This record gives sequence, structure tokens and C-alpha cells, in this order.
Amino acid sequence: MDTTPSSMETNELENREIGIGVIGMGGFGLFAVQQFLQTPHTKLIAIAGSKRQEAITTAKRFGAEQLGTLDELVNHPQVDLVYIATPPFMHYEQAMLALNAGKHVICEKPLAMNPKQGAEMLALAKEKGLLMVTNLMQRYNPMFARIKHLIDKKLLGDFLHGYFENYAGDEGLLPEHWFWDRSKSGGIFIEHGVHFFDMFAGWLGEGTVKAAQVIKRPNSADIEDQVQAIVEYGDDETGRKLVNFYHGFTQTGRMDRQEMRLLFEQGDITLFEWVPTRMIMRCVVDEETTRALMNLFPGAQLNVTANVSGEDRPLRGRHKEFDAYQQIEIRFGFGDEKQHLYSELLRLMFRDQVNAIHYPDVHRIINESNGLNSLETAMVADQMARQSL
Repeated sequence: MDTTPSSMETNELENREIGIGVIGMGGFGLFAVQQFLQTPHTKLIAIAGSKRQEAITTAKRFGAEQLGTLDELVNHPQVDLVYIATPPFMHYEQAMLALNAGKHVICEKPLAMNPKQGAEMLALAKEKGLLMVTNLMQRYNPMFARIKHLIDKKLLGDFLHGYFENYAGDEGLLPEHWFWDRSKSGGIFIEHGVHFFDMFAGWLGEGTVKAAQVIKRPNSADIEDQVQAIVEYGDDETGRKLVNFYHGFTQTGRMDRQEMRLLFEQGDITLFEWVPTRMIMRCVVDEETTRALMNLFPGAQLNVTANVSGEDRPLRGRHKEFDAYQQIEIRFGFGDEKQHLYSELLRLMFRDQVNAIHYPDVHRIINESNGLNSLETAMVADQMARQSL
């Protein structure tokens, strides 16, 4: 029996309105919802759990109801999907409430406070045929896909080592902010690090935490403001690679910056911003590789650092020989507006998940496993780091 939807059924599915309910409408919640609602046939139905000005403004702008309780929201007949933008310690209870009411769920990172909670959330969602997705939007970035292609095709040879360094501002995080309270945030690895554990897992496969440390702020009993972890990827057959992850919430806002470095046999790449928008590549290449790189990064600026000729060829490294005719630098993405990119990633993530509501078997760039796998890595790093205190 042919179960393929007819064109009429397909149109009906795609045109069916998806009603959104929001729990926790703060500044980022407003920013995200503005992007979600650009998906055709979606409507903001109701907001609950927030009396902030952002919630009042959003309700007026989109004609949404402001409800007094979460129960009213998850049981609202027009709400199909609940977006949760509350602190991490609330995710489990609020998501379980929504799932038990038969609603799809997208929540901000992390999925939950620990993998046990996360596994329960995913099991309930699977039982009921619902989404339970963490907003790990990094994989929707075209830069992510370009770097993934470069690694997989070994355009610069084997990947050898990487780091992510997050010099984050803390001006908006007063000492009483929930971010510093481990019982509410889970700590930096869990509250923030999951984004980057997921990103590198997408590039290199699942990793194993080998070491981790945490540092408390001087003259503070409770504020843990710096963490670091080393994660190993690969094996003896494919080659073991170490990546260092550092997060420090210590900077004035004007000095807030993030940087990633990826080292290869024939060069290195530096990526800038926590959602990478800009790239500088330094490498030695032959003609074919140069063409492949410029096709991969269209419109990039290419600077020739040096020509390689005569007795300097072939080049040697790691007891290997390879040919190259130039040492070059490639700059890409410096004209992009990062806030516009963040907006587009949210739109892409949301459309991907809405498509899965209409067609449950469709492939998604981010699915339920991303939230749980990144949380598991973060939990191991957090537990290991606490042994150093």
C-alpha cells in the first residue's frame, strides 16, 4: 500500500498553522521568537512564566495571550509547540509538563541539569511522538559546514589539534545572578559549554574528556568563573586529536571575545566569535587545493605570503612529503553582520524542527540526541573539574 502523501495532503500539512507557546520571555526569548515567527504558518499563541517588559511588549506586538500559569499554557488547545527560555534548573520540570500535555518542545541549552533528567525527557518525547530539541544552533552555520567539509576532505591534511577560548564578559552577571548558582545553572560547562562540545563533536565525532579544571574567583566563596577541559577525539586507527576548551566569565563587556584555532598538517584556521562569523586561514598549498579552498569560501580575500619553488619543494612535515607552490592567507566573512547571522541560524533551526513536525521521519541537522550527548560530555567535564577544587 502506498503511504506517500499526495500533493494535496502535503500542502495541507505544510499550511497547517503551528501555534507557539513561550515559557520565560526575557531578552533572548524575544530575540528568538521574532526569528521563529518568520517561518510561514506559525503564530505566537501565548506567553506564561514571565511578567517582564519583554513579555508584555511581545504579547502586544503579536497579539498573544499572557497567561497566569504554565498549566494554562501547556493545555491551551491552540498551542502545538512550547519554547522554553528559562534558566537550566527549570527545563526538566517545564519540559515534562509540556510533553505530558502532548506538546512539542524546543528549549534553550542545556537540555537539562544532568543526563538522567535529559534521558527521561527524551524517552517521554519518543513515547509520545513529540520533539524534545535543544537549541544548539551552531550546526546551522554555513561556516560549520565549510569547516566540516575541509576536515573530511583533508584539504589541509590531517586535523591535529584545536582549541576554543571564550573570554566572556560578566558585566551583566551580578553576584546574585542565577548563572553563578550551580544549583540553577549547573556550572559553566553545562550552562554554556554544551554549544562547543556539540560543535566539535559534529566536526570530529564524539570525544572523551581527559582532563578538566575549575577556578574560583579570589575572595569569593561561590563564584566559579573559569573552567577548562581537554577532550580527545579519534582513536589509534584514525589518529588521536586533543582539543582544549576554556571558558572564562571575567571580562568587561567591551573585551568580550571568542576564538577557535584548528591546526592541520599544512596550515591552521582561526575562527572568531562564539558563533563563528569570520575566518583567517594560513597554509601551504598546491594549485588544486587553492582552487578547492576558494570554491569552499566564495568571495574570500587571498593574500600570497610567499612562493615555494626550486629546492624548497617538496615540503616535509610529520615525516611526510607534500607538494606546494605557495604559502597563502585566506580571509573570509569579515563583511558579515554577526547579529544578522545569529538571526538566520535561529530561523534555520526552527524551520528544520517545524518541518519534522509535519514529516516526522525527515532528516534534521539537530535532533534530540544533540542535546543529550553534549550534556553528557559537559557533565563528565564538570565532575572531573570539581575533583581539582
